[in-house]
Amino acid sequence: MKRFTVPALVLLGALAGPAQAAAPARTVTIGLGYVPNVQFTPFYVADRLGYFGAEGLNVKFQHGYISELMPLLLQGKLDFVVGDPEDAIFARNQGAPVKYALAMYQKSPVTLFSLKPLTNAASLRGKTLGIPGPFGSSYHAVQAYLANAGLKEGRDVRLATIGFTQQEAVRSGRVNAAAGYLNNDVVLLRAAGKKVYTLDTFAAYPMVGVGLIAQDKTLGTALAKKVVRASQRGLKYTVQNPAGAFKTAQPVFGKAGGTLDILKASVPLMQSAYTRQNGLGAGAPANWTKAVAALVKQGKLPAGAQASTFYTNALIDKAVR
Repeated sequence: MKRFTVPALVLLGALAGPAQAAAPARTVTIGLGYVPNVQFTPFYVADRLGYFGAEGLNVKFQHGYISELMPLLLQGKLDFVVGDPEDAIFARNQGAPVKYALAMYQKSPVTLFSLKPLTNAASLRGKTLGIPGPFGSSYHAVQAYLANAGLKEGRDVRLATIGFTQQEAVRSGRVNAAAGYLNNDVVLLRAAGKKVYTLDTFAAYPMVGVGLIAQDKTLGTALAKKVVRASQRGLKYTVQNPAGAFKTAQPVFGKAGGTLDILKASVPLMQSAYTRQNGLGAGAPANWTKAVAALVKQGKLPAGAQASTFYTNALIDKAVR
């Protein structure tokens, strides 16, 4: 008699009984600034390449001004927001239970730029420097830079509020220089054929750039670990393959949302000697300490404020670097 054999996998499946349905993905909401933009490529990549999905997460992005997103975070209507470190610092200083948990940029992209030669801080003496306004990361960087150089606002350098018209203001001569962004204003002016001179504010104000912010109660959960790890993978892919990341993310932000050159200028800001040892997204404690000390000196934080109060590296996967 002919014998028939049952494949082992079929037999095991029969013994195991009906297949268990996969657990439904947990929806996580992340607020991203303003409008869809190339600057958020690592997060779009993490979504579109399935890094969030691999963590059992279904991510939903909500764009808006940080002034709108932070209240939603505190109300529990958002799980995370991507904002400047100062957004977390000042909110916590006012009693909000939030911390900064992952740095998309290791170095703030704030720079001082001009179409006329700038060689050092002394080049600004007697000049008008345009700023968006007396707020935000660019203003704090400017204040730290001037103080570090022994220059006083008003006496040595005039600050002019120009909103977010830095490129036009510099090109028209309305201001001699402006506080803008290395990965935006400078890129676009150079693309237009302009020779651009810059001054780096990082030595005076070594603050990280935008990153993930969440409530304390969220940061203590497995969800936070998963979101951070998926975001780190998005960062890693972007750093290793900017062109591929741009192609992957562009359907989200469209042609009006930024160029590949802007993303390429952003990539060096996403990594540092510290991240190569401690994982992408980790913030260097020494830089945090110096930047917070600058905010204390500016009177934005109380004397004795400790940097560790405002950020954590506890969720960073050191293997993702």
